[in-house]
Amino acid sequence: MTKIAVWDTYVQRDDGVIMHFDILVPDSITDQNIVFKFGENYLETKPFKTEKITTNECKLCHIEQATLEMSNDIETKGYSIIEMENC
Repeated sequence: MTKIAVWDTYVQRDDGVIMHFDILVPDSITDQNIVFKFGENYLETKPFKTEKITTNECKLCHIEQATLEMSNDIETKGYSIIEMENC
């Protein structure tokens, strides 16, 4: 199994609601700009507008073992997302 870095992310939607999701990347990726770009790619799939992702909203939380589904997402897209709230 692959070790992944979990980036805890909060972004305000244009309706004022706060989205909460995790961006999961291989633990070898430490450049936050790459992680932010993955988050922006994910946000582009949503039917609503959001604020930009910055270090205030997205921070490295912890390292964990990837599940098979997470590993498959990372192999396909370079990242995986866990939707938590208001996504």
